[in-house]
Amino acid sequence: MRGEECHISLGGTARSPQDIELLHTLGLEFAEIPVTDPEEITRLIQAFKGLQDALGMRYLCHGPREGDPNDIESLEKNYFPRIKAIIKVMNYLKMSLLTLHLWLDQRFVNREAIHFKIGLLSRILELAASEQVTVCIENLSERASDLEPVFREMAMLGMTLDLGHAQLLSDVNTSYSFMEKYPERIKHVHMHDNWGGSSYHDDIHLPPGKGSVDFRRIFSGLRKIGYCRTVTLELKPAEIKGCLGFVKSVIY
Repeated sequence: MRGEECHISLGGTARSPQDIELLHTLGLEFAEIPVTDPEEITRLIQAFKGLQDALGMRYLCHGPREGDPNDIESLEKNYFPRIKAIIKVMNYLKMSLLTLHLWLDQRFVNREAIHFKIGLLSRILELAASEQVTVCIENLSERASDLEPVFREMAMLGMTLDLGHAQLLSDVNTSYSFMEKYPERIKHVHMHDNWGGSSYHDDIHLPPGKGSVDFRRIFSGLRKIGYCRTVTLELKPAEIKGCLGFVKSVIY
């Protein structure tokens, strides 16, 4: 993993063209752009494209939140149309990977909604395949068993392993069980820290090293499964600057 045959690409979250420039200045290789509103990204698309061409930065895409995770009508009428529009924008910006928030935790999401989301993901994968986009489901509070039904149904669905989310609503960081059960599904990683907790209020996105997530142990596990892809620091550029030395010591 530490040899020349394998290289983990390190990037950061970019919410504006200015963030793209700051990430490039820090020496990061790519930017992950959160897209909550397709119309908003359309207004900025030429600025993003110009920076991509000038700086050589690769872009990944983070999709919007789903809203009420049990509201099937809203998922169909509001969430799905936004995802379809976002996939079209991704093509223009050469974004190769889309991370999705679709909560599948059986402790909080009812069976009917989970069944609907499996079908919805299937439709999204079909659209994404036509645009050469890899779709990844991100762990929120899910345990490994919660993702088994979607992975069983969809061979092409990947996973964005969020190391900070994995620290929440669990006595042990769930990254280890995801790595053990679905190593081949992990196509992208999100990196941020927290002190654990039992609600979304505890998802505080601290710089790595400032909370309780054992990143050294987790990345040791990622090396063992041969992970050699992308890691996004889900922080503001100024926060990334302050923790970059620690992050590189953990990853490389």
